[in-house]
Order: sequence, then C-alpha cells, then structure tokens
Amino acid sequence: MIRVVMLVATLWVGGCDDVATIAAVAGGSASGAATGNPAIGFAVGVGISAGANFLADYVTRVRTGAEQDVIADAAADLPAGAAAPWAIRHTIPIGNEQGQVHVVDVVTTPIATCKDVIISVADEGAAQNYMAWVCRNPQGWKWATAEPAVARWGTL
Repeated sequence: MIRVVMLVATLWVGGCDDVATIAAVAGGSASGAATGNPAIGFAVGVGISAGANFLADYVTRVRTGAEQDVIADAAADLPAGAAAPWAIRHTIPIGNEQGQVHVVDVVTTPIATCKDVIISVADEGAAQNYMAWVCRNPQGWKWATAEPAVARWGTL
C-alpha cells in the first residue's frame, strides 16, 4: 500500500516528464519481483521506458506538425505585409495555441514560392514572436523552417 501511495505522489509531483521513468520503474520492479530475477525486471523497465519515450516524442511531433500546418494555411493566401489570425484546437485540449501570422516577404524562385513570416503566439497576455518560412508544394503550403532550438517547440 505504501508503494502505491508513493507512486501516486510521485506522479502528481513529477508531472508529465517523469511518467515514462515512473512507468519503467514500476513495471520493472513488478516484473522483477514476479519472476524473482532482477535482470528481467531491468530489461522490462528499459523496454517500457523506451516505448513510453517513443510514444511521447511521436505525439509531440504530430501535434507540432498540426500547429505548423495551421500556421502555413493561415499564411497561404496573404500577400507581403498582411496578417491573419491562426489557432489550433487539438482533439485533446492540451496545448491549444493561437496568435497572428504576418507575411514579411514573398520569394518566388523556379523551385518554389516561399513566404517569410513572423508568428506571434499568445501566451497568457504576452505574445512571443518567432520567424519562419512556409513554402508551397504540391500538397499545399507547408512549414519549411528547421525547428528553432527553443523550449517552446519541445522534442521533434
């Protein structure tokens, strides 16, 4: 009973970043105790951790990609100097964002048409601004900037 209370308390305090570690420790401990073999417990724990981290990274990539697609779509029909609002509403309403996209420049080359954009992200009253490129391809307008090295974009 004490282990369960400690696990729940750790989940509550640790937040989402520690869920994979906690699941790995719990699964590894349970399988090691059930088999009486700590090596099996360790292997199960490592497997659970790898699977949980992979799943978290995949979900983050899909959600970030959806946000980038919404921004690219908002900028698609705008000429240079124009602005439009953008907003993302995820199925699971965590990380819903909104802001403005401003087209700074339109660059047309024989390879592609791209737009240099400034994106504002409303963050509880204060807006954060980011620069990016969106380009037109056969599937429509897509995000064309390598991910910025800022915490806001999370794992790729």
